[in-house]
Amino acid sequence: MQKLALIGDIGGTNARFALTDLTAAAPRILQEQTFTDAGFHSLGDAARHYLESTNARPARGALAVASPIEGDDITLTNRDWSFNRAKLQQALGLQDLQLINDFAAIAWAAPHLAASDRVAVHGTLATPPAGPVTLIGAGTGLGVALLTGSTEQGWHVVPTEGGHASFAPIDDEERKLAAWLGVRHGRVSTERLLSGHGLSNIDACLRGIDPTVAPAAQADSRRSKDVVDAALAGETDAVHALRRFCRIYGAVAGDAALLHGANTVMIAGGVVLHFLDFFRASEFMTAFTAKGRHADYMRRMAVQVITHPNPGLLGAAVAVRC
Repeated sequence: MQKLALIGDIGGTNARFALTDLTAAAPRILQEQTFTDAGFHSLGDAARHYLESTNARPARGALAVASPIEGDDITLTNRDWSFNRAKLQQALGLQDLQLINDFAAIAWAAPHLAASDRVAVHGTLATPPAGPVTLIGAGTGLGVALLTGSTEQGWHVVPTEGGHASFAPIDDEERKLAAWLGVRHGRVSTERLLSGHGLSNIDACLRGIDPTVAPAAQADSRRSKDVVDAALAGETDAVHALRRFCRIYGAVAGDAALLHGANTVMIAGGVVLHFLDFFRASEFMTAFTAKGRHADYMRRMAVQVITHPNPGLLGAAVAVRC
């Protein structure tokens, strides 16, 4: 007999919900649905809508949310949703509700990803990946997490807010980007460049758009999707911006791997999947390994892109079993 639990992956743009069977031998995602956050006033409204649409009455739940998890009161980092864990648990009729950081969920999923759920950028696709594993990914924001341990000894996930670390430019063009973003935002975090809006920022700066004017007021401002589409069509300015995005991504991922002492780096988030071939052929690995005396050390790391459609949901399905 099935024993169902509610799982969810709540980001700054979309809320994904599903069920998982706690009696199954391995974590599985069942009856998945994706909602646009803007369609609901709150996380509770979205979750109730999902449960009503599936007619499910789970006793337990695990939600991965784009926020630090500190106590019961949660505010999403890139979405104006706030909630209290205990009140949400009661409203959904759950006996237990576990909250985890959205990138921690991807880290929990990593040991359960098949080779077919990943694409190699450098090195091999060991299953499970060799730990420690750095998880990093540009989506609505920039997520970073650390996975340590092994299948034999057990895995341990360390959530972080590494995407909000300060951006460290390494050449004149990146110093120009940092100055431009400093005018617009004040402090310049890495997320200002490596995220959905980050590529748009890079493109705007390199095309000489005034940083003091809000993007919505600029007729020539381009969304990141527009930049990607133009780059894949061969437009010179867009290719330049996307190449710089990939190079910065490599430098930042390499820094995170050094800090974590990683053997494997796994790239998640929806942005790169829109231009995966371009990404693999870019200067990402050049920047990733450009760590001076530690260049050979960096080359020994496996680097891969997660292509599983919903690793956050899979990670929530793993976490709800713990």
